[in-house]
Amino acid sequence: MNVRNATAVEQQWKGEVMEEIVVTGAYGYSGKYITRRLLQRGYSVRTLTNSPDRENPFGDRVRAYRYHFDRPDLLEEALIGAGALINTYWVRFDHDDFTHSLAVQNTQKLFRAAREAGVGRVVHISITNPSLDSDLPYFQGKAFLEKALQESGLPNSILRPAVLFGGEDILINNIAWVLRRLPIFGVFGDGRYRLQPIHVDDLAALAVEESAASGSRVIDAVGPETFPYRGLVKELGEIIGKPRPVVSVPPALGYAAARLLGWAMNDVLLTWNEIQGLMAGLLHTESPPAGNTRLTDWARTHAADLGVEYASELARRRNRQQAYEEL
Repeated sequence: MNVRNATAVEQQWKGEVMEEIVVTGAYGYSGKYITRRLLQRGYSVRTLTNSPDRENPFGDRVRAYRYHFDRPDLLEEALIGAGALINTYWVRFDHDDFTHSLAVQNTQKLFRAAREAGVGRVVHISITNPSLDSDLPYFQGKAFLEKALQESGLPNSILRPAVLFGGEDILINNIAWVLRRLPIFGVFGDGRYRLQPIHVDDLAALAVEESAASGSRVIDAVGPETFPYRGLVKELGEIIGKPRPVVSVPPALGYAAARLLGWAMNDVLLTWNEIQGLMAGLLHTESPPAGNTRLTDWARTHAADLGVEYASELARRRNRQQAYEEL
């Protein structure tokens, strides 16, 4: 299908013509929640994806296009006619098939294509406390992309979530998975460093709202509860009926244990950079909450299922057809 012609077909909703919006990764995690909310509001949605064959709940309501980072002309063509681009594209860690540096390069190409295609606005998902001076590739790369977007001339909203939770999440689910299987839970150092999880659907609601905003802004997309890491683990253990002693371990020893578990699950459970970012307090801000869903309430609702199955980052990337599972 030619995107230039396809964008001429506009969707009617309650008597009004709705804009078409491009969401990266609509069949993935946060992208799926964002897409669902857009469709509920009557928007027409396209997606850019590396997984056009992945099972998805949207059927033919969402048209899928490959990223084509190697073909700027095709990338631009997929964006022509879009009122907004909501960008969730990123990688958690470096691996044989993907790296932070490549994700930065590709996202720059995406921003350039959006500008050339005349996209009206970009909503970009970043991270709390990014910094160009950081020695952590995740936080430095996110800061570099924020700067690139702000200098692009495109009106934009930059959303900075800390940790996401909800159906298909990895971190919270896998903490519960460990609690269900091990007699103790080790935290890196004193475990007092804080984090502010936001429900993935609260982030989606914010992204959809910002896609129709004007001007440019940066928003710390954090939830209504703040936890010390040690306290979060204790809380989850109590909620799922698996309270465990929480013990402090040297960070290097904790990382070695995480690597061992990751090896056993053929995955990367945690990286050293993620541990450093967590212990440095980079998943905490002093901003007011942008979401309303409390992690403790959500966990109680899903206590029977939370952490029963391991959530594998690498399995999701290797299998480009299976749908993400929801809680």
